[in-house]
Amino acid sequence: MLVKQELPQQNFEDSDQFIFCLEGVADIETTKATEVLLHLEQLALQHGVNSIYKTCDTIEGLEESLNALVYDDHNFKNYEIIYFVLKGEENNICLNDYFYSLQEIAEIFEGKLAGKILHFSNAKVLDLDDEEAQYFLAVTGARAISGYGVDLNTIPSLLLDKAFFTLFNEEDDMFEVVEELHQKHYNLCKMLDFRLYY
Repeated sequence: MLVKQELPQQNFEDSDQFIFCLEGVADIETTKATEVLLHLEQLALQHGVNSIYKTCDTIEGLEESLNALVYDDHNFKNYEIIYFVLKGEENNICLNDYFYSLQEIAEIFEGKLAGKILHFSNAKVLDLDDEEAQYFLAVTGARAISGYGVDLNTIPSLLLDKAFFTLFNEEDDMFEVVEELHQKHYNLCKMLDFRLYY
C-alpha cells in the first residue's frame, strides 16, 4: 500500500530536476506529517526544489511506488534523485519487520533506474562493499548510490540531505556536487560519514 502526497510547488516547468521521496512508515493509514515531509516542503519553498513524496509500509508498496514513477509519471526523466528514507542496516532495508537485501531490490528494478542517483537517509546505514555496489548499479542502471555510515540515532541526516539536494538543483556534475557538499559542510559529512558509490 502507498500514499502519495504532492508537495507545495513552484511551476514544475521552472525546475530541471525533482526529487522522488519514498519513506517507509509503520502504517500508511497514519496521516500525520513526518519530519521528512516537513523538510521537503521547506526545500520546495526556500530553494525551489520540487518533490513527490510517498509512504510505503510493505515491499509491494515500495515496488508499486517505483513502478508508478517509472511507467506512469511523464516527469520521470526529470527525477534525478530517488530519496529513500527506509530503516535497515548495511546492505538491506526493513519494511514491516521484513528485511530485503539491496540485491533483491536491484532485481525487482532491473534496468528501471537508469541514470538515477539513489540517496538513502541515515534512517539506515549504507555500508556496501565494491562488489555489492557494482552489482546494484549494473542491474538497475542507477548512476550512483549515496548515503551515510552513521545511523539516525547519532544525528539525523535531514539537514545534509537538504544541502545535497539543493546543490544538485544548482549543479549537474555529481562529483562537483559531492566536492562542494564536503567543502560547505565538512564537519557534518565527516560526522555522518557521507558515502557515494558509483
